[in-house]
Amino acid sequence: MNTKEYISSGIIESYILGHASPEEAGILECVMKNNAEVKAAFEEAQKTLEHLATAQAVTPPSDLKSKIWNKIQQEQTVEEVIPSVSTNVPETKDHREATERVIIKENTQWKTYAIAASVLFLISVAGNLFWMNSHSSNKKEIALLAAEKQAQDQAMEKMNRKIDMFSNPDMQMVMLKGVEKHPDSKAMVFWDKKTKEVYLNAEKLPKAPAGMQYQLWAIKDGQPVSAGMYTEDKDSRIALANISNAQAFAITLEKEGGSKVPTMENMFVMGEI
Repeated sequence: MNTKEYISSGIIESYILGHASPEEAGILECVMKNNAEVKAAFEEAQKTLEHLATAQAVTPPSDLKSKIWNKIQQEQTVEEVIPSVSTNVPETKDHREATERVIIKENTQWKTYAIAASVLFLISVAGNLFWMNSHSSNKKEIALLAAEKQAQDQAMEKMNRKIDMFSNPDMQMVMLKGVEKHPDSKAMVFWDKKTKEVYLNAEKLPKAPAGMQYQLWAIKDGQPVSAGMYTEDKDSRIALANISNAQAFAITLEKEGGSKVPTMENMFVMGEI
């Protein structure tokens, strides 16, 4: 087995993910000490897997959830204070004076009740307005939280799919590096050695312009063969094509719908198997 065959065997990815046996790990560590190409491939694979493990992370603001639920749980409590009326009226000799005092007292109590009722009414109106404003604000913030949670769930679902692919011993990973015109572009092909299905992770490619689409190519016997059209909803989830044999993969930017032959000046990434 030559160096390229050893690198493409999947042992490097298995070692990084912790699936390599002690014997395989020992051999790889020994080879890396004496083979610069294998060591470079290991470092590149490690960087790529670390990026894929963190690229989908979506973290909502830390105080958003607590702020929303605190507002929902707030209750406005109005304590009603009712003046106490003494039932023990001192006995007086003058019945008229006692009656007048009772009438004055009743009038005073009536005014007190009227003022208290007015105050409570105003408090009730203010409370209703506050509740309506808070309720409207809460609905907006809850909708925002729900949207962010949905995005986080989708990101987690993508991450779990990729982890499943990394852990599948039948899945061969082929790293595609940016060509001279696009050095920062990267992609990864997942090639199922049993079913021959090809999946593509292309998150590190620039967003395709309107009317354009990325097309994956398998290089077979020196000739390019279309391996399917890429869309974001297919990323690492839906097989683009069934490829029985290939020596390399490449991606070009084509008109929407694809091309029969690759536009070489629009090639972004390429990787040998």
